[in-house]
Amino acid sequence: MSTFGSEGRGMPPTLGSVVSELGDSFVAATAAVNGTTIHYVRGGHGPTLVLLHGFPQDWFEWRRVMPRLSERYMVIAVDLPGVGGSAPSVAGYTAADMAEDVHLLLDGLGLGSAHVVGHDIGGMVAYAFARRFPGSTRTVTILETPIPGIEPWLTLDVDVPLWHGAFHMVPGLPEALVADRQAIYFRYFFDVGTKDNSVISDADVEHYAAAYRGPDQLRSAFEMYRAVAANMTFNSAQTEPIDIPLLLAGGEHVFGPILPRLAQNLLADYGWSDVEVHVVADGKHYLVEERPDEVAELIERHTANR
Repeated sequence: MSTFGSEGRGMPPTLGSVVSELGDSFVAATAAVNGTTIHYVRGGHGPTLVLLHGFPQDWFEWRRVMPRLSERYMVIAVDLPGVGGSAPSVAGYTAADMAEDVHLLLDGLGLGSAHVVGHDIGGMVAYAFARRFPGSTRTVTILETPIPGIEPWLTLDVDVPLWHGAFHMVPGLPEALVADRQAIYFRYFFDVGTKDNSVISDADVEHYAAAYRGPDQLRSAFEMYRAVAANMTFNSAQTEPIDIPLLLAGGEHVFGPILPRLAQNLLADYGWSDVEVHVVADGKHYLVEERPDEVAELIERHTANR
């Protein structure tokens, strides 16, 4: 059950100015969904296109592609539970739980079936969304993430360090160590995950630090990592036929090289009938911010006439 307030009202002044820069059609709002409150920014006209962010980001990750995409779609960028303007989850932080939150949000807004796009953790949610709600999914685009429980999940060979996953799963410890150091900690990931460190400015990092500002926000973020084992169990069990068009895209220097093998496994053993792979030449992890035009074009091409 969902309840919805007036869109565009009750926003912090800084958020209002950011949203207004996207264009006249964009508004921000919150909705009571599944026992919690979900914040989103939406604008445009046309088929519904949902954008799901990764770590350590919020809806703001998509700001450079939202105006262009809004010319063809009703774009809705969602803050995952506990991040940014969204309250912590009551149901849980598995990808399937968060996919349900997104589905209920869309249903409450009357937006119908959607093209679902996710980056990083948002990509895991997008995958679970398609598996749980295939009748509400037109296409799926997954950017820069493997799928937990589906090889090559356990045999990743990438050019960037992946130590943080295990660290984030330790109960209580990352919250204690990262508290009041969010900007320092997040800057490390943005520097490692981009070719040009300047594309994510210090002001952008401060925005993301504010999105994970307190104990509840940090706990929510790390609970998403602690839910990975449950995600593996869920994904490995989903083998029924599914004919939703799926695009796997990744940077050449991070997850791009493992995506052809992932696609082969999805086609051979997990029921998918339509999987496409795109590797972004010389790309790294934060493609949405570093290569926005290329990402927007990929999304447009994948979703066209579907």
